[in-house]
Amino acid sequence: MAERPYIVGNWKMNGTRAMLSEARAIDRAAQRYMKVEVAVAPPYTLIHAVHKEAEQIGVGAQDCHPGAEGAHTGDINASMIADAGAKFVILGHSERRRGHGESNELINAKIESALEAGLRVILCCGETLETRDAGDAESFVLNQIKAALPLFGEPAERLTIAYEPIWAIGTGRTATPEDIEAMHRSIRELLNETYGEEASAAVRILYGGSVKPDNAPEILATPEVGGALVGGASLSAETFLGIVVGASESEEA
Repeated sequence: MAERPYIVGNWKMNGTRAMLSEARAIDRAAQRYMKVEVAVAPPYTLIHAVHKEAEQIGVGAQDCHPGAEGAHTGDINASMIADAGAKFVILGHSERRRGHGESNELINAKIESALEAGLRVILCCGETLETRDAGDAESFVLNQIKAALPLFGEPAERLTIAYEPIWAIGTGRTATPEDIEAMHRSIRELLNETYGEEASAAVRILYGGSVKPDNAPEILATPEVGGALVGGASLSAETFLGIVVGASESEEA
């Protein structure tokens, strides 16, 4: 596995310039936890502003259009977000798949475009409650990943996988450490088969199911968990940094 855990905050559709104080606080505090790689993905409107503020943390985007340019009113492509200061982009998030009907084919095209623009990619995958209860969780998640992997030329350096069990986000149900470990191990096996163990070791597998400061240490200590993709808890520097501290402690344990 990669050496440093990767903690990424996804601000989703939240944040105006007033949120820059939170970004500054996260950035300054992250300088005290160098054993952890910290990043945030603000809305498009704040990418450049957060990039200018950041001395330590990475800054990314939450999505991109697959095209290079053209008549796509309201869309933003990978080169544009890179120009604004983004170093990575989150793609295939469950909220994009469900809320915008994004197919694996569309996500493939976005990944290819992001890589061509020099961005790192966080590829999200995860199953619904119905899929898990039907016993199809592993095959469903691995098929999501397989649909994207063939497009990567040299994936290890620029690929992160984020497993987000949809059924464990805001539902009252939680994934056990055993659930998380089993899925992450399956993903690791797929990466090993695809790229070989040495190359795939550089690909971190994040967990993204309602991670908070109180459950972060246990989650991050789970085998094959290389970090966390954090939603609502990343909007507060204090709360988000509680997760970063948990990651630092799990690294020292």
